[in-house]
Amino acid sequence: MDNLPKDPFMLLSYVNTQLRDVYPSLDDLCGSLGVEATALQEVLGGAGFEYNAEQNRFW
Repeated sequence: MDNLPKDPFMLLSYVNTQLRDVYPSLDDLCGSLGVEATALQEVLGGAGFEYNAEQNRFW
């Protein structure tokens, strides 16, 4: 997660853009970035966001 934005709102924007434009799933995104999906979900969850697989984005 060293290469990702530290601010949770900037991270949210980056992740959702990647999910919308490039990756069909959170697992694909995380595999490409070399991060654990649970770690990403914990960081964004701490800011009140939750991943929705049907929409392929964090809310």
